[in-house]
Amino acid sequence: MPHRDVVSATAAIGALTRRGRHRDALGMFSQVLAGGVAPNEFTFGTVLRSATALRAPRVGAQLHACAAKLGLCSNVFVGTALLDHYAKMGAMREAQGALEDTREPNVVSYTALIAGLLKNGMFHEADRLFRRMAERNLVSWNAMIGGCSQAGLSEEAVNLFLEMCREGVMPNQSTFPCVLTSVANAGALGVGRSVHASAIKFLGNLDVYVGNSLVSFYARCGSLEDSVLAFKKMKQKNVVSWNALICAYAQNGKGEEALNAYKAMRATGLKPDNVTLLGLLFGCNHAGLVDEGYDLFKTAEVEQPGILKPEHYACVIDLLSRAKRFYDAKMFLEELPFEPGIGFWKALIGGCQIHWNRELAESVAKRLHALDPKDTSSYILLSNVYSAAGSWQSVSMIRREIKEKGLKRITGCSWIEVQDRVHVFFNGDCRHQQSDEIYSMLEVCLYFREDDQDQHEYSTACSYW
Repeated sequence: MPHRDVVSATAAIGALTRRGRHRDALGMFSQVLAGGVAPNEFTFGTVLRSATALRAPRVGAQLHACAAKLGLCSNVFVGTALLDHYAKMGAMREAQGALEDTREPNVVSYTALIAGLLKNGMFHEADRLFRRMAERNLVSWNAMIGGCSQAGLSEEAVNLFLEMCREGVMPNQSTFPCVLTSVANAGALGVGRSVHASAIKFLGNLDVYVGNSLVSFYARCGSLEDSVLAFKKMKQKNVVSWNALICAYAQNGKGEEALNAYKAMRATGLKPDNVTLLGLLFGCNHAGLVDEGYDLFKTAEVEQPGILKPEHYACVIDLLSRAKRFYDAKMFLEELPFEPGIGFWKALIGGCQIHWNRELAESVAKRLHALDPKDTSSYILLSNVYSAAGSWQSVSMIRREIKEKGLKRITGCSWIEVQDRVHVFFNGDCRHQQSDEIYSMLEVCLYFREDDQDQHEYSTACSYW
């Protein structure tokens, strides 16, 4: 159908874009150009969405050139659409260039670029741009908080939330899930309780998304009772809510409770998804419910094969090997409908560590080394098997091999929350500002422990004589 003016042409392209017919939308844009109709700023804003949806950076660049030819790049609608397209394609230099070309960028323009910078791991650049903004609204704050949360910058996300509240910007239902995720990542239970109180203060009634975040937050911080209470207080529940509860029980070693929650979920008419099954397998694994977990997997294999993912198969291997059913685990591994990656063999070697199966562990370790010679964790797992079996000479041999090959160990860490601040410690860490006092207190504790042991041995000897 020929389009006589730009308004009808833009409306037709927009209709195709909204229906997900992005290739047709781009085709119609080409027809409009060929028909001699000059597109306007709204046309470009619409068609660029299709280029983004198709992940077509070359098409985006062609549209950019076309807009430049028509002198529209300085228009705020076109400039914002271009920088949003480039940011989502990961082309941050071009996105920043599009912002510079825009005559009067608005808060939407800046927010789109900030979201792109954060998504591409450029926190400092995003923060500088955020501070430069003449006007910052709730969407801008949420973009910064959400971007930091997704990038694993938990402390920065929480600090931004506190700064937002101090500046008098009222958070909404979209703010709190991001903040609670960050607090859960940091393991800061006290801070999370304060965020929960803020949600009640600002929102009154908490929607299903905030409720789901609270259930997950309390569970990840080890406060299962609060997690269950948050679930019970939710007026509306969806599959994600039940998944959060099932995973909460699973993470805290309550396999039977996870299974009961699953039965209650099915009674509501909701169908499980891949997260439901993963949580159930995890819960059965750590509660020793081998048959129950295996039956759940087999049921899903028959009734819902579409929800099965590689991680479910890995969970079953871990489940069987932890239960000392190595033959079943190995057979299951060999009959997988796809080529198993390194993680599957690690699941098997984990069971070998628990049950001191040195022979199988060595066999699996050879396969792991063949798959990825530079993977340090496979050497560590084998070293742990030798250590559990008391084979210290083999442990030394593995450690020497790690050193000779120049492999880097991922340092383990632990953390503690004191007065709403999380303190992180690594093995042999001396970087903490109170490290001298910490080590002095540790020496005192060790001294008194040895003294108590001596007294206990003396008392035992006296009672014997």
